[in-house]
Amino acid sequence: MTGILVPPVCVAGFVVTSLVTSDAREITITRVEEGSPADGIFAVGDSISGVGGKPFSYDPRTEMGKALTLAESEAGQGKLRLTRSRAGSSAEVIVKLPVLGTYSVTAPFDCPKSRRILEQGCKDLARRMAEPTYAQHQDPIPRSLNALALLASGDSSYLPLIRQEAAWAANYADDGMATWYYGYVMLFLAEYRIATGDDSVMPGLTRLALEAANGQSAVGSWGHGFARPSGRLGGYGMMNSPGVPLTISLVMAREAGVKAPALDLAIERSARLLRFYIGKGAIPYGDHHPWIENHEDNGKCGMAAVLFNLLGESEGAEFFSRMSVASHGPERDCGHTGNYFNMLWAIPGVALSGPQPTGAWMTEFGTWYFDLARGADGNFLHQGPPEPEEDSYAGWDSTGGYLLAYAMPLKKLYLTGKTPGAVPQLDAATAQSLIADGRGWNNKDRNSFYDALSDEKLIERLRSWSPVVRERAAMALGRRENSPVAPLIEMLDSPGVEARYGACQGLIFLRGRGAPAVDALQKTLSHKDLWLRIKAAEALAAIGAPASKAVPQLLELLAQVDVKNDPRGMQQRYRSFALFDNDGLPGRSLEGVDRPALYKAVRAGLKNQDGRARGSIGSVYRHLSLEEIKPLLPAIHEAIVEPAPSGEMFADEIRVEGLRLLSQHHIEEGMQALVIYNRDQNPWASEIRTPELMKILLSYGTHAKAVIPELTRIANYFEKDEKDFPPHLMRKKARNVRETITAIEASMEALELIRLE
Repeated sequence: MTGILVPPVCVAGFVVTSLVTSDAREITITRVEEGSPADGIFAVGDSISGVGGKPFSYDPRTEMGKALTLAESEAGQGKLRLTRSRAGSSAEVIVKLPVLGTYSVTAPFDCPKSRRILEQGCKDLARRMAEPTYAQHQDPIPRSLNALALLASGDSSYLPLIRQEAAWAANYADDGMATWYYGYVMLFLAEYRIATGDDSVMPGLTRLALEAANGQSAVGSWGHGFARPSGRLGGYGMMNSPGVPLTISLVMAREAGVKAPALDLAIERSARLLRFYIGKGAIPYGDHHPWIENHEDNGKCGMAAVLFNLLGESEGAEFFSRMSVASHGPERDCGHTGNYFNMLWAIPGVALSGPQPTGAWMTEFGTWYFDLARGADGNFLHQGPPEPEEDSYAGWDSTGGYLLAYAMPLKKLYLTGKTPGAVPQLDAATAQSLIADGRGWNNKDRNSFYDALSDEKLIERLRSWSPVVRERAAMALGRRENSPVAPLIEMLDSPGVEARYGACQGLIFLRGRGAPAVDALQKTLSHKDLWLRIKAAEALAAIGAPASKAVPQLLELLAQVDVKNDPRGMQQRYRSFALFDNDGLPGRSLEGVDRPALYKAVRAGLKNQDGRARGSIGSVYRHLSLEEIKPLLPAIHEAIVEPAPSGEMFADEIRVEGLRLLSQHHIEEGMQALVIYNRDQNPWASEIRTPELMKILLSYGTHAKAVIPELTRIANYFEKDEKDFPPHLMRKKARNVRETITAIEASMEALELIRLE
């Protein structure tokens, strides 16, 4: 069962299967809100088995939401008719709701019901914000959003409360997961400063903006916290969920009057990083592949649409707004650790494309979901994905986020459309086609809709603007035994680049059956479009052995660096995956691969910004003899002492591989590099790596005695001084280092060390 709020009625539970509630046929009451319309009609332990005199037939959560929407309309007359089950007997009951009207076809634009919900919600939100205990129960993110919602209403009577919140925001500080909070706190402060002209918040806004800008990584990203002095992030590395709102807030801080070169640099670095994903997929978790399982990845497309619109960059704003429109229903219902941000950034992203898309999106999903989330008092609580356990945002006040959606027509803030947009306004037909692109998928049944389509229909979908539609069609073709190859080869010469992308995606899933396309794919490796070149390489790697003749060309391309057009080395990154991942083209053998070309490519790849791309090259270490790999040892050493500036979550693998290899060659520099690395390594998973590092160090025999003083300092650091790491794991690492010191002191093995040339 999962708890989900049905505010005018009760808090209720649904049977959940694979993150959907379509198998449930009743709602269990777990709490009744005192004073709500349901009070006295329902009690804890009751269940609801139907609406409108009929039992639930497909998904009680959706049916309940739609019944609420209908009951609040003039036609429903405020009567919500439910089938109540209690102690083995059933009864039809009526819950009386206020009549708010019907959503317009362009809701929330030109929609009296949306306006009433906004007014009622702001009124009750202001009442709660005026209570002495309000701040005690608010996370900084919803607190900032609540203040933004009152500001977005344009009602001057709320200004005293808003000023009070601005004073709090201007003095806000956090030394933990600051990146998550600073973005939303700054967004409120900047909008407040622009709307009111209140200069008193400028010192606080400037401080927050410069802390965020200076805490950015060398590649333009942020993680759970700010970057280390080295310019690298700790822990999981890049996290776009806090990073994109931070960038939005920096743009807004600049608009509010904060001027500093560091601010401009941080905005451009982040925008450059995010521009890569335009046309390719949703903004992913971190420095990863574009996300193409869904049209949205917990709100980051909506965030990106807003960001690029603020920057006046129409291509990015339009693409990510379209992605936002196409994400609804089961796609929007889920999200990493919860769907709070998926719902928060939905309408801000969708609305950039105009009233027709907002109306289509609301009709498809938003009306019943928004009404289900709204309480009788006009407030909203986070619903969460349909899953058995509560998500990370359980209990969060979502009122501000939902009210910002309803405030879009007022255009009082930059966030709600105050300035002219950079996105073309879509007509009703185009909006409906985008909605259709998001159908046919849920977590329980990801395949049957596409599997029912003909080959011709699937190939047609491979030409779609949407990388998600193309991917789903490609996967369906891959599941078929006799999928056609010839149409995909023809598509590689299509005038539209999306069709060429789709052809590559289809060939990736055909794997070896795509062998007839090898020549056409090799030709595509020289196309001017970066992403098409990358997709062609992925397709060749997926085809496998029949595409091995492309290895020399791919090695040559991997060694090339185009700083102007590909500043982050994305072509090099994906060439590394295509060539050196375990299922890459050379696969588990480098037999027949030209060694000078291989060495040149490896040296270039070991300088790539991405730790995971570097990590894929570890297969070369494992599949060359010790004699063959000697020419690469200086580059391998450099990749250890100069870690990748991004992809921190995967950056340690290649460094440990290199240290192991240097020890096998008895390379003297490897010993000192190991000690320095062990001291400065990313704490994430370091309790697993440290024993492996100590094992490598022991292989240096008596020579390792020279580093015992440094090892002692490291053990003391692990035991007493390491921050933000579980104490029992700190002790475990310290114990392992001390045991290694004892083993080194007892070592009698003397071997000859070699210095690198």
